[in-house]
Amino acid sequence: MRIVSTVEELRSALPMDQTIGFVPTMGYLHEGHMSLVENARRENDVVVMSIFVNPTQFGPNEDLDRYPRDFERDEKLAREAGVDVLFYPTTETMYPLDMARVTVRHGADVLCGASRPGHFDGVLTIVSKLFNLVQPTRAYFGLKDAQQVALIEGYVRDYFVPVEIRRCPIIREETGLAKSSRNVYLSDIETVEASRIFSALTMAREALDAGQQVDEVKRQLIERLDEIPNSQIDYVELVDYPTLGAVSSDSTELLLAVAIQFERARLIDNVIWKKG
Repeated sequence: MRIVSTVEELRSALPMDQTIGFVPTMGYLHEGHMSLVENARRENDVVVMSIFVNPTQFGPNEDLDRYPRDFERDEKLAREAGVDVLFYPTTETMYPLDMARVTVRHGADVLCGASRPGHFDGVLTIVSKLFNLVQPTRAYFGLKDAQQVALIEGYVRDYFVPVEIRRCPIIREETGLAKSSRNVYLSDIETVEASRIFSALTMAREALDAGQQVDEVKRQLIERLDEIPNSQIDYVELVDYPTLGAVSSDSTELLLAVAIQFERARLIDNVIWKKG
């Protein structure tokens, strides 16, 4: 595995005539990231991973400074997973002048975007930069960040970016808790209680299968999540996927998405329900 940190080093490390699978991350790797690498490894000649904690997607009162970082650990995991090129740039490398940003016009002011204004502008700005640098054949994203995946797919279509976006399933603990770098912030008791999030989402999906109306399913989901102690609901939403718009009679896929705030960790999770 080759580790590079500058644009020049990255460009010299990229192959000219082979397919590239790209896995962008913010580090503190876990089994969810490893599953993305596994998918990329299976479908491409070369796998490139980036590790960059992107400052432009964090708000002024968010956890940029305390976001978990452990490069030695990440390097070992990336190497063992079969990553060929690990790109580990500085903020100065990725934002040399910081003159331009991507602005998201639709879908960025709902779900996570409602309480994190500007977050997805930052996400798509860094994704745009990384796509320009790596020029991957395929890029791999986990559906735990389903809103992010939908917006990246829209960006790729709008800007005619020649990359295939691969949606990858959420990787979970045995309890159902979605794997996340932020799980390290949970206490032992919170870790147990947080597993109830997926249980509530599963029951909501089953209610849709049984033909219950969206408003009633949402009400029941809120009730169940409200029962999780020492936590606060940020949002509970059912939206059309991948448009992220309101559910209509034409909707064939629904995203059931939640965000729950514990003392030191804000967790997101979701399930996708397909009609029929």
